[in-house]
Amino acid sequence: MRQKLGWGVGILLLLFFFALNLSWGSVKIPLASVWDILTGQEGIKPSWNYIVLHYRLPKALVAILVGMALSVSGLLMQTLFRNPMAEAYVLGVSAGAGLGVALVLLGGTLLPVFMVPYLTSSYTLLLTAILGSLLLLLLVLAVSQRVKNSITVLIVGLMFGSFANAVIALLSYFSEADQLKKYVVWLSGSLGNLTQEMLLLFGLVVIIGIGMAFFLIRQLDALLLGDAYAASLGIKVKQTRNIIIITTSLLAGGATAFVGPIAFIGLAVPHMARMISKKNTHRSLLFTCMLMGSVLMLLCDIITQVNGNVLLPINAITAIFGAPIVIVLVFKYRIF
Repeated sequence: MRQKLGWGVGILLLLFFFALNLSWGSVKIPLASVWDILTGQEGIKPSWNYIVLHYRLPKALVAILVGMALSVSGLLMQTLFRNPMAEAYVLGVSAGAGLGVALVLLGGTLLPVFMVPYLTSSYTLLLTAILGSLLLLLLVLAVSQRVKNSITVLIVGLMFGSFANAVIALLSYFSEADQLKKYVVWLSGSLGNLTQEMLLLFGLVVIIGIGMAFFLIRQLDALLLGDAYAASLGIKVKQTRNIIIITTSLLAGGATAFVGPIAFIGLAVPHMARMISKKNTHRSLLFTCMLMGSVLMLLCDIITQVNGNVLLPINAITAIFGAPIVIVLVFKYRIF
């Protein structure tokens, strides 16, 4: 009963923040007008239709997709490694995507001048981010085939991520000011730069990843009690581990590639979900994570526009929210 009540409150919060996200911004649009626009009617001002349908609605949908992708990927990592500090980015997914983008943005001096405009387009940055995260994923998968301990995979992922960050640091050191500024902007994250085609592709990636996560519910529940217990139930632990890593990289790597690195959502939301659901079954946790991740990302996106004329970096807002949440959970609920 408590869980259903929590989901009901979560859905109401999701609808409230979704509507507020469409209404709030440098141009304030009344909620009644937002409803008229969404139902196919004309807004009081013609410009409102364009603002809602072509900018704010896609951005709100991206926020929901990012929240679901990162929170689910964080839950999968914490279950796989049985470590409350684990999240998708410890496998180097974010660092790999960042390295791919850095090679294009910061390595521009190494490219012929006529190629720079083509190789620094949004689609090229998306492709390089995906390839970078995929390369790190393949390296981690290669290591996971040779080791039996999940903690070893975790450490190797951290080392690969550190190596990628070191290469990025070297590229930053030798790059020019305008190149470095572009990369810093990408690092800050943005929910509003996706075209309609990109949004559809991102939605497909998230749906596939979450579908794979639900397919693994039985294996995830068993892994909570240890690899030996899971193996005694007939679960192929190594194969399951590889599928979890692929699913996590698909969700977190896709989110990073499309919107940039978003901090703390994958770490904080799974702990909040456990606190609210009071259940350790992954069927319940996955639904709760998806709901809470979406609500938190919509709230953070609203806060980025609180000034109206200045859009704050989304990555900074999620970190400001996520870090205190983790600290409170550590001391109040003793989750570690």
